[in-house]
Amino acid sequence: MDVHVNDVLVMKKAHPCGCNRFLVLRVGMDFKVRCTKCQHEVMVARAKIERNIKKIERAENNTD
Repeated sequence: MDVHVNDVLVMKKAHPCGCNRFLVLRVGMDFKVRCTKCQHEVMVARAKIERNIKKIERAENNTD
């Protein structure tokens, strides 16, 4: 899956605060993501997060 830093991931399941949108802070074997509502940061394994992505909203500056 092609995910970059500053993309917003819309997940199938919501965070406990009720929001299902996460900003990608770091990409690798683990993803570091931040909830866009409560600003809570978590590290999640790539395999687990890729299963739960519903949609990827691309950042404007991700042009390689």
